[in-house]
Amino acid sequence: MKPLVLSSLLLLSSPAAFAQLAKPAALRVAAPATAEVSPEGLQRIDQLLQEVTGDGRVPGAIALVARDGKVVYRKAFGYSDVAAKTPLKPDAIERIASQTKAITSIGLMLLYDEGKFKLDDPISKYLPTFRNPQVLATFNEKDSTYTTVPARGEVTIRQLFTHTSGIGYPVIGSKEARAIYAKAYIPSGIGSPGGTLAPAIDRLGTLPLLHQPGERFTYGVSIDVLGRLIEVLSQQPLDQYLRARLFEPLGMRDTYFYLPAAKQARLVPLYTEYQGKTLPMPASGMLGLRPDYPKQPGTYFSGGAGLSSTIDDYAAFLQMMLNGGTYNGHRLLKPETVQLITQNQMGDVSQGLNKFGLGFSIVTPQGAAQTGQTASSYEWGGIFGTDYWVDPTEKLVVLLYTQKYPHTNTPDMVPRFRKLVYGALAKRQASK
Repeated sequence: MKPLVLSSLLLLSSPAAFAQLAKPAALRVAAPATAEVSPEGLQRIDQLLQEVTGDGRVPGAIALVARDGKVVYRKAFGYSDVAAKTPLKPDAIERIASQTKAITSIGLMLLYDEGKFKLDDPISKYLPTFRNPQVLATFNEKDSTYTTVPARGEVTIRQLFTHTSGIGYPVIGSKEARAIYAKAYIPSGIGSPGGTLAPAIDRLGTLPLLHQPGERFTYGVSIDVLGRLIEVLSQQPLDQYLRARLFEPLGMRDTYFYLPAAKQARLVPLYTEYQGKTLPMPASGMLGLRPDYPKQPGTYFSGGAGLSSTIDDYAAFLQMMLNGGTYNGHRLLKPETVQLITQNQMGDVSQGLNKFGLGFSIVTPQGAAQTGQTASSYEWGGIFGTDYWVDPTEKLVVLLYTQKYPHTNTPDMVPRFRKLVYGALAKRQASK
């Protein structure tokens, strides 16, 4: 017997190897009972989503629950187009906005595994306009002038991942960030089809930080900077890189910055609220964007907010993370890198009750006490009403999608949904 074959057989004879082989290669539909999930518990999710869509607070909602690689719940409720009474389908394409951040973050971590950068490298090593950063000291609201002081250190790649860099957000950020970034024509990332990343991120590097690097959590366009870093390190436009390195290996066939013509009919219309009613988002838009931006022939690839996708595509992405970096026969990340990504990377700084890893919010015991999730779950969402979390303890991948902004008339929908998901787990029921 050849040594290579013998060594392979010896390797496969270990319990750990058999456990690895027993894991599902990709998500597959299965009966709830096979994943120790109660069908009656899942029916309560039906009732919730029928309630919020039936009374018009939400035009439509799609939910997916997978446990241990088995999709035990995948349903759509309500309408895609309310006026036309077009039923929403589970494979509808929706704007995932800030869910783009995790995808870009993982895209960059593929290059980390290849040794292309270190987490504590200064970003200026790769993007020179960020060298010798300044921090905002005073700001004059009347004319948007300001003074600065030197930063105590350079912005690191780790700080960009965790939103502790001091970079804020245009449009939805603080008054200082909105004014300073507007003058410099910094895109918000959502609905920014014109231009390209390189000049915009270069301009951003010359602007003041809102606080000292690493001092606190400030949600902003830090991940757009990481998107540009991917372009520099890979020598590819961000859209091409993500398609080749993530979307194709994961089978994410419906995930795009700008949708091809053949898929545009599947894009769900965007809705808003006015005087307590749910209405179509005006064509002129809100937050400075047009609701049809995914249908435009864009060239600006926002790593922080630009993607549209399906609940199935994103579930595959999250299952790859839950699998420890593999999916459908493809290893994308090392297991130890997945562990690094899903641990606290911001030290003593906090993001509300939670921490932040390398692209995901990490649920702490304090956060879990509020939400009912398991501590060490990781999560995020998008501004148009898309939410997800991964629970490694319960082997869960869970997503809930709507397409509405704002969504103030459903403040309890996601908390109730979380409670119902955990209420459907057989072992949790038995432990009560």
